[in-house]
Amino acid sequence: MKPFFVLGFLALLVACTSDLPLKESANMTSAPSETALATFAGGCFWCMESAFEHVEGVLSVVSGFAGGTEVHPTYKEVSAGKTGHREAIQITYDPAQVSYAALVEHFWHQIDPTDTGGQFVDRGDQYRSAIFFHDEEQRAVAEASKAALAASGRYDKPIFTPILPYTSFYPAEEHHQDYYKKHPLKYSFYRSRSGRDQYLKSVWTEEELAHSPARFEEERAALTPLQYKVTRQNGTEPAFHNTYWNNTAAGIYVDVVSGEPLFSSLDKYKSGTGWPSFTRPLAPENIVQHEDNTLFSKRTEVRSKDADSHLGHVFNDGPADKGGLRYCMNSAALKFIPKEDLEKEGYGEYLKLFA
Repeated sequence: MKPFFVLGFLALLVACTSDLPLKESANMTSAPSETALATFAGGCFWCMESAFEHVEGVLSVVSGFAGGTEVHPTYKEVSAGKTGHREAIQITYDPAQVSYAALVEHFWHQIDPTDTGGQFVDRGDQYRSAIFFHDEEQRAVAEASKAALAASGRYDKPIFTPILPYTSFYPAEEHHQDYYKKHPLKYSFYRSRSGRDQYLKSVWTEEELAHSPARFEEERAALTPLQYKVTRQNGTEPAFHNTYWNNTAAGIYVDVVSGEPLFSSLDKYKSGTGWPSFTRPLAPENIVQHEDNTLFSKRTEVRSKDADSHLGHVFNDGPADKGGLRYCMNSAALKFIPKEDLEKEGYGEYLKLFA
């Protein structure tokens, strides 16, 4: 590519990579006069689909497979690495509302472009990243964007993500479409353990990630107003008028946002406070404590590690024979998984606690 052509597209990228606006509604007021396609591979297509569906100008996002030669591959075949396809998403968008350059910029905010062997916890060629261009204009935009990212000095390793000609795209089975909506807890649990968000936060600043706010918009849509107030705005629910304060069933309590395991019914006790109380965490590595000086007193706030959800506070007035601590939690920050559902909900490792 000629140098002046690259510089021209770099200037275009600067003009097009401001904050990506979010959709105000799923319903469009009028049909666009023209639509276009964008195809990206970024590892797990559940995560990639959810990241783009909330962007203004994106009309639809389909999870599927691209880059292989086999016709109509199945998820089982692709995930086994037998077809040469990558897990990918295909975006239908309105160029009058969002540019291809802005979509490419958003794409970089979702992946590790230096990873040559997959993406995060998903390993294998079928999970490697790629941009599939549909025409020469898209190719030029993608190459300029990749060059700008490489020149930014943000990464210590070379940018791997290839820019490839689009050949075909096959939608995945229906149960993979909108997976994050159909199975929010399973999706959040997978995502929190995949390492994707932890990596992105280590590379991009909070302000930069605010330009790619899809995951947090998913949370707002999935949570009730009370759940959002408690987990995201450090709220407190009413005592004795919450879901789990007197729940005595056997099972575990997980973060309502991410699905991180937090507490067990085996450590729950009647504290008389009107909130669910526990003597210890089930998974201490998922708990983070902070000093809280609100309400004119010094307290110890408890938050979840991956989702950074406000859970409640820990006090030193718990049962002496159990360590003396009282983890006073908000029911709105928790989701209870009954013992009999642990396996099907993906928490089978905790069944042994209730043997």
